[in-house]
Amino acid sequence: MAHTMMRRPLLIGSEIYRASTYGRNHPLAIPRVSTALDLARALGAVPDGAYRDSPRATIDQLARFHTRAYLAALEEVERTQRVSDEVRRRHQIGAAGNPVFREILSRPATACGGTLLALDLLAEPGIVYNMGGGTHHGRADRASGFCYLNDPVLGILTLLDRGFRRVLYVDLDAHHCDGVQDALSHDERVRLISIHEAGRWPHTGAIEDSGGGFARNIPVPAGFNDTEQDFVMAHAVLPLARDFEPEILIVQAGADALEEDPLSRLALSNGALWRSVVALLEVAPRVLVLGGGGYNPWSVARCWAGLWLSLNGIEPPARLPPAAEAVLRAVTWSRSAGRNPPDPWFTTLADPPRDGPISDAVRQAVDTVTRRHIV
Repeated sequence: MAHTMMRRPLLIGSEIYRASTYGRNHPLAIPRVSTALDLARALGAVPDGAYRDSPRATIDQLARFHTRAYLAALEEVERTQRVSDEVRRRHQIGAAGNPVFREILSRPATACGGTLLALDLLAEPGIVYNMGGGTHHGRADRASGFCYLNDPVLGILTLLDRGFRRVLYVDLDAHHCDGVQDALSHDERVRLISIHEAGRWPHTGAIEDSGGGFARNIPVPAGFNDTEQDFVMAHAVLPLARDFEPEILIVQAGADALEEDPLSRLALSNGALWRSVVALLEVAPRVLVLGGGGYNPWSVARCWAGLWLSLNGIEPPARLPPAAEAVLRAVTWSRSAGRNPPDPWFTTLADPPRDGPISDAVRQAVDTVTRRHIV
């Protein structure tokens, strides 16, 4: 069903993201959801009735995937802001890039609550965008990759509980969705397709890796450009998606595959990501779009606000109006790239196209993944 035939898209966010930070020197010290929401509002793209405030998922809801012991540990750490050696070792809280911070349970539980709310809203066909979601590395009993909980897994399990038989998950983040694959790739009711940087943490998602089941992984090389993204979508992702005939689609639209991101070596423009998500809208009557990675505050905000415009069929302005520019000029970033940002990071929404040749590695990955296709 074409997205133009659906009801108006809905946007989910929360004020919890505005003041929450993982700590001064962490990649997630930056504002992301709040800036993207402010930018979309400054563009006049969030009309009355389009926005929903995210609830916080309850412990019982989170326990559909996460262990009670782990959730209890997160509750205690949020209360005390301290972590024992045993909890650190057992649950990776306060270790391996997963710091103790003030909203260590409340923030990820809000992301999960947004995804669960989105699924309620998708009882009828439509599009819902939960910007704070996409925490695809979280494990049942431990934190991983800046993700304390896993809202995609929680959402998919909820759909299966409700009787859905064909759930498609497409992940466009620069980092492989290892937590989702390990939890769900054995279930024939779920198909997972991931485009991610080869050799990048978490060092999973090789081309031959099906997760022991129904995952399809498309690792791509450093320098991956817009032309290559369009090629992968047209010749691998979209054919695989259409053949599965999903009842519902979940797209993780992390912004860390963009050229300016410090945690990948991919080279996409935000327009390539927007095109990819919009192209996928026709494969299912119900579509949930999630956020994900992204560690340059300007590129994330511009990407996610622009994605919201794209979901609504709105062309981005050639130059941002003063109110939108002011949102971006209010952002600071402690990394070296943030000391003298280029003017287009403040004045434009759409990146210039980053076209280029299609590498042999990309062609081979597409050929391999389509030959291994399972309907």
